[in-house]
Amino acid sequence: MSPASRPTSPTSPPHGRIVESDFRPAWWLRNPHLQTLWPKIRMHLGGRRQSSNPGRTELERRRFELSDGDFIDLSIPVGIEGLRVLIVHGLEGGLDSHYAASLVDSLADAGLQPLFMHLRGASGEPNRLARSYHSGATDDLAEVLAKLAEDPEGPVQAAIGFSLGGNLLLKYLGERTDPLLGRAIAVSVPFVLRDAMLRLDIGLSRLYRGYLVSRLKASYRDKFKHRPAPLQVDLDRIRDFNTFDDQITAPLNGFAGVFDYYEQASCRRYLRAIQTPTLIIHAADDPFMFPTTVPFAHELGSGVTLELARRGGHVGFIAGPWPWRSGSWLETRILEALRGPIKMPG
Repeated sequence: MSPASRPTSPTSPPHGRIVESDFRPAWWLRNPHLQTLWPKIRMHLGGRRQSSNPGRTELERRRFELSDGDFIDLSIPVGIEGLRVLIVHGLEGGLDSHYAASLVDSLADAGLQPLFMHLRGASGEPNRLARSYHSGATDDLAEVLAKLAEDPEGPVQAAIGFSLGGNLLLKYLGERTDPLLGRAIAVSVPFVLRDAMLRLDIGLSRLYRGYLVSRLKASYRDKFKHRPAPLQVDLDRIRDFNTFDDQITAPLNGFAGVFDYYEQASCRRYLRAIQTPTLIIHAADDPFMFPTTVPFAHELGSGVTLELARRGGHVGFIAGPWPWRSGSWLETRILEALRGPIKMPG
């Protein structure tokens, strides 16, 4: 039985809905791995180099000092006003992620003010504390949103989260009774972290696991290059997420172990409480998780619409008749979802 077809009682309280996406993949990109990899390949074929600002929009760095003595950096546009939209990246992501700079440019072109949030320690400079960013660190997101709300322009009106950032955003919305957002969009969310860990150990998905785990280990080495590491771990023997999260993510961030981390940080258990208008864009063939990872309609809060595509990969959603005429349906859909008035809570 599909997530959309599980029966509910007539007396069930209002909940969200699951709708079929109108996304149709490019005929030459019907495979989920091709959908996942093509945007990054296209970016490199286009000659975009990794930099602190790979797009057209001029950005400047703004640092927020956190209450625990650490900091988080944002990249904000220069001289652009309009509805403020916070972008939260995925695991080991940044402005050089294939979705990031292009979306920043498109939001700015549409008269919006994109604010790109670099998660703790992911702005190119190691953070001060031993703790790191992780899938459940909603205290960081809450503090950034509260500080932005003090600006003369007022609070952030909408937020977009990708992958890990989407999980973080949905968990924040579900656990807060007064979220400082009027609208949210989450893309390719790993609703159940344990499922994602298991899926990335299977088949071609091990390629993503190898790439991401190597990036995480490199970040850990860089962070503790000039100060004592708090953990006694042999990084060379860590090859999968289960081991990395058990030996590094969990102890660094106060969890009892890997499964305590996965249980507490996974957003699926928080979805039912979301009332903020929220669009989740997801593909059933996402190679980072199983089809059964997708929540059922009765698990969604009244504000949630889960737009489910049969194909699309992980943060892919590429359409177009030919490789040289391909485009991001995802970016177009995000801009469409942000149109219209946004009512802030309270």
